[in-house]
Order: sequence, then C-alpha cells, then structure tokens
Amino acid sequence: MQTQGKMSELLSALAQYLDCPCTYFPPMKNDAPIMAAYRAAQTRGKQEGFTPMLIPEDDILWEMLLFNACGDGDRNIFTFDLEKVRQYRKETLDFPLRAGHEIFKELERSRMEDLMDDDYLEEIMGEDTVNAKPSHSFAGYTDCFSKKTLPLLLAEIPAKHPWEVFAWLPIGGWNECPAPEDMIAAAKYWFEEYGAVPAVATHDVLEFNLSAPVGAERAEALAKEQYFWCPDIVDQGIGSIKALANQLKNSTVWFFWWD
Repeated sequence: MQTQGKMSELLSALAQYLDCPCTYFPPMKNDAPIMAAYRAAQTRGKQEGFTPMLIPEDDILWEMLLFNACGDGDRNIFTFDLEKVRQYRKETLDFPLRAGHEIFKELERSRMEDLMDDDYLEEIMGEDTVNAKPSHSFAGYTDCFSKKTLPLLLAEIPAKHPWEVFAWLPIGGWNECPAPEDMIAAAKYWFEEYGAVPAVATHDVLEFNLSAPVGAERAEALAKEQYFWCPDIVDQGIGSIKALANQLKNSTVWFFWWD
C-alpha cells in the first residue's frame, strides 16, 4: 500500500478487500497527479498483467461489495472474511458468461414491455442535429460541490482480462443497475468490440476508458446498447440516443450513472 496522506478506515478496509497493490490519493483540486499515476499504471498493467481502477471512498459501494461477495451489507463494519471474498472471486470467474449482445437485447425487450408505448423508442432516438461535447476525462471521482477529487484508491487489480475486474468489484444488482455477472459479460463484449476498459467505479457510477473513439459508423448502435444498459444517461442526462451517439463517436471516456 502506497499512501499520500492519512487514509480513512473505509479505504483501508477496501484495500484489504481488493487484495492487490493500491495507491491512496487524498482530495485535490487538480487531478493531474491521479491521471499521471493512472496512465503509468495502464502501461505497467499491460506488461505485468493487471487492470488499474480508480475507486473513490463510498460507503454505499462498500456496503454493496460486502453484500454481493459476503452476504453482509453493513457499511459501518470494516472487518470481513477475506477467504470468503477470494472464494467469491473464484466462483465468479468460473461461472459461464452470457453473451453481451443477448443481455442488451433482453434489456431492450424488457424496457419496451414496461413502457407499453410503441412510439417511445422513436421519441427517445431524437434528432441527428443535436451536437454533444465529447468526453475525454473522468467525472466519477470528483465531488460536485467542492470540485475536488474524492479520497480514492488506484487499485492494480490482477484480473487476467479487463472485464474480470468486476469479480474484484462486484457492483450492481440493485434497482436498474445490472447484476455483477452481467457487468462482466457486458464489459467483455465492449472490450472485444471497442477496446473499452473499466476505469472508475462508485456504487452508482461506472466509467470506461478507450484508446480511441468508436467513430461515427458504430456510434448509434453503441448508443442504443448503452441506453438499454443504463437508461438514466439519456432519460436524466443527454436527452436522446442520437445525442449520445454524437457524443460517443468522438469520446475516449464512457460514463454510466444509475439513479
């Protein structure tokens, strides 16, 4: 464990839970040191076989991780059975994955059945004329009030493949946030199709990093997948699938948020 200041009990417990090398970063106004460390870890990770993840302090995330891996969700308890967590990881990695594209189709069918409105998809598609600023920076670790970064860990997760980080970080399984095993399947599909790598995780935010944007030809199909995976990014965010496509075609960061 590397530290740059005094770390909270929660983040100390999280580092133990992750069971991998972690670097702590205290709140700061400029995230340049964090991003420099993240980029360096990306390079080393390709050589050494790990995926770097930026994980802010988040008591609800901690509760979720304990519940999904240990069946215990008390966010105020910082002790846990590490062997139980390791066994959960092994079982998760051994579990057969569903095909990512099948998950998106199932989510689309389910949402359209719930809405019972044949005109809804046409309305939510929106207009091609909507421009959207591309995204090239992470937002999930910044406090919206202070504008400082949240206390966080840069974890070197020893996943054989990038999508397997969700065996170490079993987020999801509540409200409309997909289950951890579906997180793995979707991340595998997006890595193989677009080179997207999980990068930032909180209890309700997930961000992916790409070495290059997907381009205009594939952006609309991707935007539909992302919408049915996480409707809030359109319904409570950018406003339409085509606006999302116009953002994605030039973006190197994907943002998901589940309310």
